[in-house]
Amino acid sequence: MNYFRKILRYVIPYKRFAYLNIFFNILYALFSTLSFLALIPVLQVIFSDQREVGRQPVYEGITNLTSYIQDSLNYHLVKFINEYGDFKVLMFMIGVIIAIFLLKNLCNYMAMFYSTFLRNGVLKDLRNDLYSKVIQFPLAFYSEKRKGDTISRLSGDVDEVKNSVLSVLEMIIREPLTIIFSLATMLFISPKLTLFVFLFLPVSGFLISRIGKSLKKGSLKVQEEQGVFLSILEETMGGLRIIKAFHAEPLFQKKFEDSNQRFYKYSNSVLNRQNLASPLSELLGIITIGILLVYGGYLVFVDQTLDASFFLGYIMLAYNILTPAKAIAKASYSVKRANGSAMRILELLEAENTITDIANPIQKEGFDEVISLKNISFKYEDQYVLKDFSLEIPKGKTIALVGQSGSGKSTIANLLTRFYDVNEGSIEIDGVDIKNISKQSLRGLMGIVSQDSILFNDSVGNNLKLGKPLASDSELMEAAEISNSYEFIKELPEGFETNIGDSGNKLSGGQKQRLSIARAVLKNPPIMILDEATSALDTESERLVQDALEKMMKNRTSIVIAHRLSTIQNADQIVVLSKGKIVEQGKHQELLENKGVYYSLVEMQSLS
Repeated sequence: MNYFRKILRYVIPYKRFAYLNIFFNILYALFSTLSFLALIPVLQVIFSDQREVGRQPVYEGITNLTSYIQDSLNYHLVKFINEYGDFKVLMFMIGVIIAIFLLKNLCNYMAMFYSTFLRNGVLKDLRNDLYSKVIQFPLAFYSEKRKGDTISRLSGDVDEVKNSVLSVLEMIIREPLTIIFSLATMLFISPKLTLFVFLFLPVSGFLISRIGKSLKKGSLKVQEEQGVFLSILEETMGGLRIIKAFHAEPLFQKKFEDSNQRFYKYSNSVLNRQNLASPLSELLGIITIGILLVYGGYLVFVDQTLDASFFLGYIMLAYNILTPAKAIAKASYSVKRANGSAMRILELLEAENTITDIANPIQKEGFDEVISLKNISFKYEDQYVLKDFSLEIPKGKTIALVGQSGSGKSTIANLLTRFYDVNEGSIEIDGVDIKNISKQSLRGLMGIVSQDSILFNDSVGNNLKLGKPLASDSELMEAAEISNSYEFIKELPEGFETNIGDSGNKLSGGQKQRLSIARAVLKNPPIMILDEATSALDTESERLVQDALEKMMKNRTSIVIAHRLSTIQNADQIVVLSKGKIVEQGKHQELLENKGVYYSLVEMQSLS
């Protein structure tokens, strides 16, 4: 239960709701017991034929307390019957019972009312913290984990824990107290009968706990498999065009059905064990009551040491134990399942973020001189992508990185922005290691336009304002004009307020890329990183985007990762990479005259 206990710290901000829930649960347990006790005088009015007022009982010490209370009840009841009549006394007692049941159910409602705030509060805070972790993790985290599994933890696992918060409160407070109050009253009515109950309860508890032991393991399988099919679903929706183009629907259908079948099998196993709790506890309870009926009948009819009405009230109290016993069994199983979910949630909450700010990081406001990559080495897994790599990028210059796929171009962009950290060496801006600069201010110095135009299901304006939320309408328009996107934006149904759909799918590739450029322009950073920004475009779109890029790069330091070499002819310096090392660098014409690697790359593109 260690995992679940850790999650319970989320209850602390809502402890007043927990206290109120506990208070009303205590009252509920009390009124639940009283509701059955109040039936005893009603049974005596209906079944007893004694109508003569005898001598008033005298208290003779604690040892005779049960007899004294029974005799006192009989005495006063007969007295009231003689004074007011059977029917009036019966009506009064029924009124008392209705009032007790009303109070019992009111307390039950109030306990549930406050538990709602508690459970949903825990759910809200847990999801907020999980989302905060998800959004702060470095990119490397998601190269190792399925996205669907992370989504499953934020949805299914959190729901499982939320439902178990109430189960814990009921298991710890309401149901045990109902059992304790009922047992105490039963012990008071007949210690001999209650001895049977105490002998049988440990046997019941042992049998129920044996069934529950395998629930945590089974629950883990259920939640893990849910993560698998959510991942398949997420991949399917993201790659639907390719799936259809390659007629791969049957392949993905089978993958999903196989995962769903495993989920079906694991869920059946877990739920069937959990569902066994209620009938098993009820069966054991009825067996107990059967034994009580036999022995109680002996005490009433043969031994004559127990009044029949008290015995009937006793049996009702014994049956009153069954419902909370079943609830405790179900809650116990629910908590065992939640413990598995809590473990998966804590894995995420306690996972180490490898890219963090140092204590009191530097808040760098601007860029003045040079970006220096000093003898850096980096590997994604085992193989180095960059090895002992060095490069200087002076302020105001455009540096182009070219080379074949896998040469390390995009890795440099990822390291400059601290999406990943170097394994060796250092990256400095104006002589300050970027690890000593706060991530917020570091990334505030940079704008990124990537090959994939990542846009969100929101309006054009809100997509552009991502890096500058308080931008004015005139700033939006200026950024749109610089990026050559204003012409198509003003043709949209609602202009800047038009929703562009999931991933901007209502727009063409060229339009999406120009919006990405407009977003970077609006942010107005001193350093611009262009990661193959035109590689996926047709000729007309490339012309418009290239023109937009040239406008954007004026008076900025730009790092251009180029696939199409025609787009970088005016760069101040072209750096040619191969297998993570610089093999050539210089201006376009110089490199052509050298007839080296760059010349070969240009020739290959010209031929193609």
